[in-house]
Amino acid sequence: MALVHEFESSGNWLFKRRSWLPAFMIVAGILMMYLGNRQAIIFDMRDELIFLGVSLLGELIRVFTVGFTPKGTSGRNTDAGQIAETLNVTGIYSIIRHPLYVGNFLMWLGPVLFLRSIEATIIFGLLYWIYYERIMFAEEQFLRRKFGEIYDKWSETVGSFIPFSFKYIPSKLDFSFRNVLKREYNSFVNIFVIFTLLDVLRNYFLIEKIFLTDMWMYLIAGAVAIWLIVRVLYKRTKLLEVEGR
Repeated sequence: MALVHEFESSGNWLFKRRSWLPAFMIVAGILMMYLGNRQAIIFDMRDELIFLGVSLLGELIRVFTVGFTPKGTSGRNTDAGQIAETLNVTGIYSIIRHPLYVGNFLMWLGPVLFLRSIEATIIFGLLYWIYYERIMFAEEQFLRRKFGEIYDKWSETVGSFIPFSFKYIPSKLDFSFRNVLKREYNSFVNIFVIFTLLDVLRNYFLIEKIFLTDMWMYLIAGAVAIWLIVRVLYKRTKLLEVEGR
């Protein structure tokens, strides 16, 4: 198989399993926390709020992206193949081609920083790049075949992961907070679930007792309450339905 086809095939395979494959990073992080310098992971409110802030910044990027995105503009891998009705080149897509993956990177970087390990952070960065490079390659192959020269001209002026031009083109659509709630409520609560898990295991590794630090207990309680409210609205009502989103 030619390398270009191998990259595309593996990218499609990784995309379809992207919901659970990152769980291996959590397992690896827990193992490193157990085997590493445990004194380095003692609770520090300032540091851990910074780590949480990094993850929430990633979520904020996703929120900004999703809030302006119309229906059917992103390449999606399904059993039938990828789907994209139009090419979105406005809003955040006018300065970066894969904003959702930038958001994902920061969301995962927060828990990695929790380990207080330079080595773990470097390894994570390398693995993340290899993992998502394949996915981005597969998506772009599909979009190039579908939109041709339009896609090529856009990609020449817009960076894939790191912006190199800041010629922002406003979206033609208004920001939809309801669409954000519908699409991002699981991602939001997952941030707090992961940090809570790390906190419980950290405490157990340090003093062999299972408990939550007060700060993380209050934060996870608030996040779960928000999740439950949005979940009920999404499943039991049509309040979060937005035409064309």
